[in-house]
Amino acid sequence: MLATRFASHSSALRSDYPLSDDQIRRVAPSIFADAPHESRSERYAYIPTAAVLTELRKEGFQPFMVTQTRVRDEGKREHTKHMLRLRHASQINGAEANEIVLLNSHDGTSSYQMLAGQFRFVCSNGLVCGDTVADVRVPHKGDVAGLVIEGAYQVLSGFDRVRDSRDAMRAVTLDDGESEVFARAALVLVPMQ
Repeated sequence: MLATRFASHSSALRSDYPLSDDQIRRVAPSIFADAPHESRSERYAYIPTAAVLTELRKEGFQPFMVTQTRVRDEGKREHTKHMLRLRHASQINGAEANEIVLLNSHDGTSSYQMLAGQFRFVCSNGLVCGDTVADVRVPHKGDVAGLVIEGAYQVLSGFDRVRDSRDAMRAVTLDDGESEVFARAALVLVPMQ
C-alpha cells in the first residue's frame, strides 16, 4: 500500500508517452537532487531517485507520470517528496500494465518506497483495478545501496508471478449458469443508492 498521499494541488504531469528528464525536472526537480537537504545528518543515507530511474529505464520501464509535493519552504523544493509511475514502454497505453510506483524524498519526509503491480484500465476516466505484488521500503540509514538494488529485483520478479496468476485466471471458463451465479453474487457486493 502506498504510504503517502499527494494533494490535488500538487504539481503533476501524466502522459501517453514516456516522459523526458526535462519534462520530469519541470514538475519534480527534487528527483534530480544531487545531495540530501542540508537539514539531514551524517547518518542519513542518500538514495538518488535519478539513478534508480536510469536503471529502471535500462530494464525497459519508462516514466509516464510524475508528481511532487508542494512546499512552504522554497529551500526544500529541490528535495521534497516525489513520486514516479513507470510502465514498460510496450504497455504505456495498453489495456493492462505492469506498473512500478517509486516514492522518495531527500529531506527526510519519507522513506524510499517501490511498489509493483498489474493494473487493468476499467474506463476512460482513469479508473484502474489491480493488486500490489511487491512493496519495498528502504529507510534512509545504513548501507542502502544493496537494499535498493535487491528491492528493484524483487519488484521485477513479482511481475513473473503476476503473469502466471493472470494466465491461470484467464484459463478458467464459466458456463452460462456459473456466469449468472457469479454476476448475482457480485451484485450483492454493490451498495444500493
